[in-house]
Amino acid sequence: MKSEHEKVIDEYAEKLPEFMLREVKESIPATISKSDLSKVMEVIVASYIAARVNPGECVGLVGAQSIGEPGTQMTLNTFHFAGVSEMNVTTGLPRIIEIFDARKDIKTPMMEIFLKAPHNTNIEQLKKFAAKIKETTFGELASEYSLNIFDQVLTVKLNKMLLDDYGLSAKELAKTIKAKVKGFGVESSGEEITLTKSTKAEELKDLYNIKEKIKDFKITGTKGIKQVLPVKRGEEYIILTSGTNLKDILSQPEVDASRTNSNDIVEVYEVLGIEAGRQAIINEVYKVIDAQGLNIDIRHIMMVADIMCANGEVKGVTRYGVVKEKASVLARASFETPIKHLINAALEGEVDHLTSVVENVMVNQPVPLGTGLPGLVTKIK
Repeated sequence: MKSEHEKVIDEYAEKLPEFMLREVKESIPATISKSDLSKVMEVIVASYIAARVNPGECVGLVGAQSIGEPGTQMTLNTFHFAGVSEMNVTTGLPRIIEIFDARKDIKTPMMEIFLKAPHNTNIEQLKKFAAKIKETTFGELASEYSLNIFDQVLTVKLNKMLLDDYGLSAKELAKTIKAKVKGFGVESSGEEITLTKSTKAEELKDLYNIKEKIKDFKITGTKGIKQVLPVKRGEEYIILTSGTNLKDILSQPEVDASRTNSNDIVEVYEVLGIEAGRQAIINEVYKVIDAQGLNIDIRHIMMVADIMCANGEVKGVTRYGVVKEKASVLARASFETPIKHLINAALEGEVDHLTSVVENVMVNQPVPLGTGLPGLVTKIK
């Protein structure tokens, strides 16, 4: 049997979409009176109608204007994390361009890692986890290198304090290096590691090259996580990182996978799928706009995100991404590299049906919007 409340809500099935009715059912208090509920429903219907777009509205143009106009007035300052120079984050216009272009290598990749209890309140466990995921290279653990040219031996002295911090020994490091280098004998004694060339060649360069090469060997941590910074948010601690690796971090048992995120849109899409990619675009653009103190209606951003993700993969608003997909030759030519588009269209014998705004402006015709939209004609009896 349906309750009284449900009956009232169901009367509005024609006027409101299903998900809104569902949301109302979930969020109304059980004690509400029938007349009050009717009033609430009327307000919801009124705001729903006000929020709808008229048929033939040029949402693309309005969206572009609404993001572009405040975007030109954005202050181009960068924002420092309380004095930690490694944590500079790209903000303002450069960041918005980066997101809308769907760039693969962004300037300041970052993650916010949320942890499950008890790790998120216990600072010691948090620090332990932070140290565990920070990528540590061999170069960070070495304190000095010495080359013996005559015997063709490279000796590396290690930093004992750091080794103790990470719980590592010279023996383990020697093992790691041995697995990665060829043509060298690797020995360890105390706090030192020696690399000896197994074939006595005259090439000094080899020894120098190996010295540079071993600096970049990853010893512990997660690939790509260059810096870690524990920060307090509300009641819990989270970890901010410089560098991202969403896939490996989400697989750690201590991590709360439902809230952890990365600011690299393409990575989010590759790891979590297209819906997550779309949401990431919306969140990241909104963050920038919010930080600059602007107010842009979220629906404009949602529309750009929808267009970028409509084909099931994240495409940037560039001549290789969204613009390339346009059906109209003139619209593509108006964006960038016009001659290339026109020649290709001529070679293929493409037809432009002038269905959109840009190409009609180019050929000096009324644009198909508002009163110029065909089909909106009244029948006169």
